[in-house]
Amino acid sequence: MTETPAGTSESAVLVLEDGRRYEGRAYGARGRTLGEAVFATGITGYQETLTDPSYAGQIVMMTAPHIGNTGMNDEDMESARIWVAGFIVRDPSRVVSNFRSQRSLDDDLASSGVVGISGIDTRALTRHLRSAGAMRAGIFSGDDALLTPGEQLDLVQSGAAMAGANLSAAVSTTESYSLPAEGERVGSVAVLDLGVKTSTLKYLAERGFDVQVVPQTITAEEVLALKPDALFFSNGPGDPAASERHVELLRTTLRAGLPYFGICFGNQLLGRALGFGTYKLPFGHRGINQPVFDKATGRVEITAHNHGFAVDAPIDRVSESSEGFGRVEVSHYGLNDNVVEGLNCLDISAFSVQYHPESAAGPHDANYLFDRFRDMVIATTSTSTATEGSNE
Repeated sequence: MTETPAGTSESAVLVLEDGRRYEGRAYGARGRTLGEAVFATGITGYQETLTDPSYAGQIVMMTAPHIGNTGMNDEDMESARIWVAGFIVRDPSRVVSNFRSQRSLDDDLASSGVVGISGIDTRALTRHLRSAGAMRAGIFSGDDALLTPGEQLDLVQSGAAMAGANLSAAVSTTESYSLPAEGERVGSVAVLDLGVKTSTLKYLAERGFDVQVVPQTITAEEVLALKPDALFFSNGPGDPAASERHVELLRTTLRAGLPYFGICFGNQLLGRALGFGTYKLPFGHRGINQPVFDKATGRVEITAHNHGFAVDAPIDRVSESSEGFGRVEVSHYGLNDNVVEGLNCLDISAFSVQYHPESAAGPHDANYLFDRFRDMVIATTSTSTATEGSNE
């Protein structure tokens, strides 16, 4: 890949694995990229989308037609880099106009080596992906745009599929690190980094947790040796069915009595740990405007999503965990398609949601879940202390 100054109009082409082609203009870096084509429905928040590790391996299309007008800055980064495999927009902004902007979006894409395409009919592509489902794709520009259509299609069809992919190692930290609690200390939480976002760690620390971020290679024994007061599994990319080691880690720590909160990928892994299956959605949920029904309150929350897989559990009744963890209920579900969006364990201290309550860059409707986690840990710790005291 090579960098090219913004504003040039070199040709580029997006090729889908079913043979459809969309011709447009090169955007960002020039060259070739392969990944799963998906769409995100947020009107704003493209920087948080680009730097969300959950998008690793995916070519992301923004359904909003005008992208890039607020530029890029260091403050809104959700990780240290851009993770998307490629980027698709209809009309990239020619002018950056925001007092917080430090550079343009296309410059960041180019310097990060992210191959993109602009000037295509994103509405038509969205409708096609909604009908045919997310699929493998490739963007070709520069010298790669000169490949024959057959050569380009062969490259796309030989690319890796998302189903069965284990991508945790690509996005997780390799070394543990910690953040101190802010305000009154509640306890410590071990965060399994499967692609964690900066805002998530910030909100945990703000709730009084000493946050210990650990790599995805950690074992259950090593987690328990840290003696955390709770465990948190982050969001992340890939197929939960390909992460059985993390499922077993979670089962072991749940049986040890650790309170648990998981989001997104962490919700899918809790589902599998409890004995439910997971499956791939036709085109997934991605964006900051997804309606979710909270069964406990009857409220509809507008939430930020980024997932292509879901838990297979009944939303209309309480289930019994086949792994011995007691009763489980679906706490939230999506109003667009009745997909499971949250799990709540009734006999152990564990719950999870499929969406992103850290609200980067979405609405704040689900931010209360961090308070719920804090309250659960306090209650569990108090009960444990009282039990130990009565046994002395």
